[in-house]
Amino acid sequence: MRWWKKKPQNTTQRSGQQAELRALEYLHAEGLMHVESNFRRPFGEIDLIMQEHATLVFVEVRSRAKSRFGGSAVSITLDKQKRLILVAEAYLQRYQVSPPCRFDVIAIDDGSIEWLKNVIEA
Repeated sequence: MRWWKKKPQNTTQRSGQQAELRALEYLHAEGLMHVESNFRRPFGEIDLIMQEHATLVFVEVRSRAKSRFGGSAVSITLDKQKRLILVAEAYLQRYQVSPPCRFDVIAIDDGSIEWLKNVIEA
């Protein structure tokens, strides 16, 4: 499955792309439909946009080889949350009436996946 637009340039980008692919496969197996990947604006990016029934799900994927220091989910700062909301608002401009939506996180720590639903209040 090749869903990304550009080949990653370095090890960190390759690792991030692998985590996003793993998250995509996981969410697909959970019944969500893939809408778009790596939606970018100058002020940020949303890793995955999925659909669960009528709800649009904006997904941030975080991965760490070790779960020290609280794991990958705690690395989503308040500033990052604000940027995710701005990018989601930009994405939603394509709709005349915005669908219900939420922000989820896929945290991959030590190889195990945790799906955190509705983690950012917008």
